Amino acid sequence: MRTQFILSTLAILGANGARILQSNDDGWAEQYIRSLNTALNGAGHDVVLSAPAENKSGSGSTDIEPSPRSSPCIYNSCPANSGPIGTNATNTRLNWVNSFPVTSVRYGLDTIAPQFWNGQTADLVVTGPNVGSNLFLAVPFSGTVGAAVYASHEVGIPALAFSGADDGRLAFDAPVQARSTVYAQLATQLTNAVLASGKPYLPADVYLNVNFPKVEGACTDPSKFKWVLSRVNPGIFSDRDVETCGSDRLPTESSVIDAGNCQISVSVGDATDKTTAPAEKQAVVLKKLGSMLTCLQD
Repeated sequence: MRTQFILSTLAILGANGARILQSNDDGWAEQYIRSLNTALNGAGHDVVLSAPAENKSGSGSTDIEPSPRSSPCIYNSCPANSGPIGTNATNTRLNWVNSFPVTSVRYGLDTIAPQFWNGQTADLVVTGPNVGSNLFLAVPFSGTVGAAVYASHEVGIPALAFSGADDGRLAFDAPVQARSTVYAQLATQLTNAVLASGKPYLPADVYLNVNFPKVEGACTDPSKFKWVLSRVNPGIFSDRDVETCGSDRLPTESSVIDAGNCQISVSVGDATDKTTAPAEKQAVVLKKLGSMLTCLQD
């Protein structure tokens, strides 16, 4: 029933689904982002990828104009002396920017994607899946999060930041690993659910910080994973959260991942400071995604 509703919503969005701009901080040729690109396109969306030419992990919200490359892109995915921005020769919707994640999103929204969308902007910005988790103290330094926060706070476009606990790097042209496929399927599932919830897809100045556990043991089938509403930072001195699962204090995203049981943390992030959004904005997300959310299982 939920799947049929999502498919009906995508039909309303148009023949090509939603306009989605993709980025990350691990580089445009990392397997995780390419697997998600394939999955989002397969779900019927109109996707343009604009990501750093090389690994820019840990760059936070740094934004610097791109400069010409003197060396090849990550995994030799572009030749040396290729200029400040470039594209895949056989798929011009795959683009690299020789700078940081935020810059890549800025160029993607302002310069690259409008060429494919008849001058229109993105409905949604999706970053990641990051190679490795982005939990609590790592969040302010994450380029994957920084890119999503830029879209939400500076441009007013709803954004989702995905990260996966499996942190081994994989080239775009290497054999596709199960973890890359599973993360892509899960990220597409949540993306479709957000779109199916209707506009506005998220409250103003909100992004979702989503962390997947490792793909191993019982957690190799996407249908086995469970989604848990969480918070970025511990709430010791914070106002109370939205009431759900019999409590007005959400579990931290770290506690969700540490609990195991194939649980995914979905934190409602504040795009103004990268902490946890207030209860009234959590409540909006809870109402939108409530049918797929579960309580934490310790």
